[in-house]
This record gives sequence, structure tokens and C-alpha cells, in this order.
Amino acid sequence: MTKETKAARDLWGGHFASGPAPLMEKINASIGFDKRLWPQDVRGSKAHARMLAARGIISAADRDAILEGLAALEAELAAGSFVFDAQLEDIHLNIEARLTERIGEPGRRLHTGRSRNDQVATDFKLFVRDAMDRAVVLLKGLVAVLADRAEAEAATVMPGFTHLQAAQPVTFGHHLLAYGEMFMRDVSRFADARLRLNECPLGAAALAGTSFPIDRAETAAALGFARPAANSIDAVSDRDFALDYLASAAIAAVHLSRLAEELVLWSTPQFGFVRMAEAFTSGSSIMPQKRNPDAAELVRGKSGRIIGHLQALLVTLKGLPLAYSKDMQEDKEGVFDAVDTLELCLEASAAMLATLTVDPARMRAAAGIGYTTATDLADWLVRVKGAAFRDAHGSAARAVKAAEERACGLHELDAETLRAIDPRLEPAALLDVDASVASRTSLGGTAPDRVREAALALRARLGELEQ
Repeated sequence: MTKETKAARDLWGGHFASGPAPLMEKINASIGFDKRLWPQDVRGSKAHARMLAARGIISAADRDAILEGLAALEAELAAGSFVFDAQLEDIHLNIEARLTERIGEPGRRLHTGRSRNDQVATDFKLFVRDAMDRAVVLLKGLVAVLADRAEAEAATVMPGFTHLQAAQPVTFGHHLLAYGEMFMRDVSRFADARLRLNECPLGAAALAGTSFPIDRAETAAALGFARPAANSIDAVSDRDFALDYLASAAIAAVHLSRLAEELVLWSTPQFGFVRMAEAFTSGSSIMPQKRNPDAAELVRGKSGRIIGHLQALLVTLKGLPLAYSKDMQEDKEGVFDAVDTLELCLEASAAMLATLTVDPARMRAAAGIGYTTATDLADWLVRVKGAAFRDAHGSAARAVKAAEERACGLHELDAETLRAIDPRLEPAALLDVDASVASRTSLGGTAPDRVREAALALRARLGELEQ
């Protein structure tokens, strides 16, 4: 029996006469990915050791030896010199075994009053909580870029679309602020999820609590949780916090993907609305003229990974009885990848927007294609002539048809043609795209002054989040 196999067997006490089969070690070990939780594991163990000593469960001398040993291990882990052992399965057993090897008997006392079940739940919650906080910071940074660009482009006229068909003129700033609202909702989702997460599982032990006189409120406070988790069974079997992160991340990824899709479309020669910075594009190995928006395409593509991780964890959890099952080991890789992917996409999206070049002339020219001021014609009949909107809508539709037959714009229809369509119509009813945009002064509308106000209001909301 090797030293490593003996160490693994000894962790189970005397119940097992031999070590696991090599295949069992391969399927059972999670150290290949959960070693990422070492900062949280060390932090949780320090809090647990201090609490055990405060309650008289271990001696002050044992506590000091444990804390000194954990500090040394922390340095090894941070420096990358810690040697992980797959036969010790996971980060928890690796740290405990190394601690015991380093400090002897006190290391064997650290696990008093806890289980790997509440330990991993605590570590994972700490990791996800930190990831939620980082997501909020990155989302706010992206919103700030959107607010800046929106203010700068408050009067840049472009076509607004429904069904990807030209609908009405809007401003580019107004369009960007729509994404600002989406990402602010994402901030809210992560913040709400953090509130639900913030209950500490430590001390729930395997599932039933412990007979030792521990102080769960002390460890919860030491780890920054609002309170201990109320039910020991739920504490070790709950992965709602991971689902909450993944659900919030998946929705944010969808928003990022929609934005990326528009950047891809707008940067084509056929649209020509924007030009991506060279730093976020690539060329072609065969076509020298190509300028591919690869960063935007990858943001769009990576959204599927995050959505997939949410689906995978839902499926993993849906049939599990209480409390802990080893299936739950499958919770981490998807979350780790989702965290990395979302953070990368948020950073890339903010950088792409900040360096984007806009072609206002091309946008304005496109804004008038497709009779986008037809609604303004109907509105004029209602506002100036007192027509019922449905009647005005019909008159505007006939004007569009007349312009189509003449292959001209609405603004090119003469007074005689207009009067033949509806005696109340006159050339004054025909607005250009700038006048159309300027007229949309309702709250949340696309008028440039409203867009500037909205950009300032968005910045103010960001400021309130800092308080």
C-alpha cells in the first residue's frame, strides 16, 4: 500500500480495509477543479478553528498551531508550490492532510464539529458570493460606458427597428440606453441573489447538526454572512445560490449576446453604422479585405455556454433526495466556467463599446429608408387636424403607397397628391428624420434632450448603488 493510498484510507477511519480502485479514484476525485476553492477553504477553516477555541472545544494552543499552519499552507497555495494529491479527492482533504503533516495532532482536531458537506457548501457559497460581487462591478462598468456613449450620441439619428424592419427614427444614444436598462436589471438580479445566498452553512455538519457546543453565529459573522442557515439538512443540500448565479449570468449573457449581434450587423458593409476597433477584430487568411468582428461574435457564442451550465445544474439537482449526494460534486465546473466566461464577456463588451467608431451620416441616411416617418404623418393629422388616429393611420398608409408607386420618399410628395389622399393633408405634415426624433419628447422617448437626461439619470442610479 502506498503512502498516499494509506493516507486516503486513514481518513475514513477503520471501516475500510483497502483503498479505492484506480477507476474509482478517477471518477471520484474533484481536486482537479475544486482546488480553485482553496482561499475559501482556508478562510472557513480559520473561522472554524477560532470558534472551536472560543467555545472550549479545542485548546488555545491547538488553535494557534492550526492558524499558524493554515497561514503557512496559504502561502504555499498562493505561491503555487502546494502539491495536490488526487488520491485525497478534494481541496478539503488535501488541505487537512497537509496541515496535519505539518503541525501534527492539532491538525486532526480541526474537523471537530463539521463535515465536508457543510464545509464545501460554505466554501462554494463564499466563492459564488465573490463572483456575484465581481459581476456587479463589471456590469456597472459596462453601464457607465453605455451612459457615456449615449450622451455623446444623443442626437445621432438612426433607424429604429421592429421585426428587423425599419420602423421609426430613433437616436443611437437612445438605442444604447436600452441596453443600459437591461444591464441595470442584471445588477439588480445579482444583488437580490446575493441577499438570498448570505446564510452560512458551516456547523450544519453532515446533515443533522452536531452535539458539540459550537457557535454558528460566530462563524457566520466571521465569514461575512448575515446569519447561519436555519436548517441543517437544507444547509448542506442547497445549491439554489449556484442556480441563482447561473440564472442571473444566463440572462446577462443573453443581453450581451443581443448587443453583440447588433454590433456584428451594424459593422457589416451593408449597414456600415459602426466600425469596430482593430484590437477587437481579425482578418482573413485568404480574403485580404476582411475585417471580422470576432470579439462580438465570441461574446454572442459564449452565451450558449452559460445558458447550458444553468440547464445542466437544474437537471443534476432535479431528482436528488435530501440531503447530500455525490451528484452535487458536479455543481462546480459549470459555475466556474460560467463565472470566467461572463466576466470575460462583460470586460470585452465594455472595451468594444468604448472604442467603437460611429458613422452618423450613414445612420441618418438609413433612418429615412422605408418611410419611417409615416407614423409622424398620422400623428400630425391627429394633433393638428383633430382626426381619429385610426382614420389618420389609413391616410398615412395611403401616402406610403403613393410614395412607393412613385419611387420617392414621403417628403417628396407634392401638395396635390397629398390632398387627393386626404384633403386635410399638406406638406407641413411631412417631417424629416431629425424633426421626427425631436418630437418624441415623452418620458423615455428618443428626443435628444430626453436621451441626455436619461444618460444623466442612469449615471445617478449608478452612483446610488455605491452608497
